[in-house]
Amino acid sequence: MIAAGERVLVAVSGGKDSLAVWDILLDLGYRADGVYLGLGIGDYSDESASYARAFAERRGARLIEIDLGQQVGFTIPLAAQRVQRSPCSACGLSKRHLLNRAAVDGGYDVLVTGHNLDDEAAVLLGNVLQWSMDYLARQRPVLAESPGFARRVKPLIGLSERESAAYCVLSAIDYIVEECPMAVGNRHLRYKEALNAIEEQSPGAKATFFAGFLDQLTPLLADVAAEEKAGVGECARCGSPTTSEICAFCRLQDRAQRDTPAPHRRRRKRSASARPAP
Repeated sequence: MIAAGERVLVAVSGGKDSLAVWDILLDLGYRADGVYLGLGIGDYSDESASYARAFAERRGARLIEIDLGQQVGFTIPLAAQRVQRSPCSACGLSKRHLLNRAAVDGGYDVLVTGHNLDDEAAVLLGNVLQWSMDYLARQRPVLAESPGFARRVKPLIGLSERESAAYCVLSAIDYIVEECPMAVGNRHLRYKEALNAIEEQSPGAKATFFAGFLDQLTPLLADVAAEEKAGVGECARCGSPTTSEICAFCRLQDRAQRDTPAPHRRRRKRSASARPAP
């Protein structure tokens, strides 16, 4: 996943998984910096940032902070409200874009995320239920670097959430325990609950499910991945890789920053169009 001497950027949320993988990489001697995205989710974002900063200070590591509200022009709650899409959807899109941009602009060789086995199995279940072939083709432990994309790796995909938590306890790493308040009702959490119920009756089911996907199905999706990569160009606005003229993040940014029309104006327009012709 990571060669000796490569510059590493770790996506840090203040949670157990990202702090655990950062700690492990530092112990292994990698030049690993962290990057934290301030999503503007009230006290939750403030608290998670404090854990990330405390860890960086304790380990003498560099933490890059990107504040969406100040540096990008919107927060996740604002984007979700104005764009009328789920907060998790707006958050995921923003994270993918901004983390990759931080890695590329910072000259890092590899971007590390703390996704664990529970995360990956839940994402896989959701993608299979919807047969999202493009997402399935990209769900790999390592996504190779390509023009505009840093190499992205997930070192903890073989470990459960409990194992990550146990590592943090044994290593005296403090982390935010609470779930994001905007994730309530998220399908990803429901998929996790379903898999936990299966795991309770059939221990090892998650690992078998995900490992079987990597071993048996991933090679069959190589053509899908290649076809998608062939259609990638540059965003006319920011230069990031995209399959459209304007990337999804720039479109989100435009809509999130745009002033929403006053409700009374919308009502007048509808009532006028609803009048019968004379």
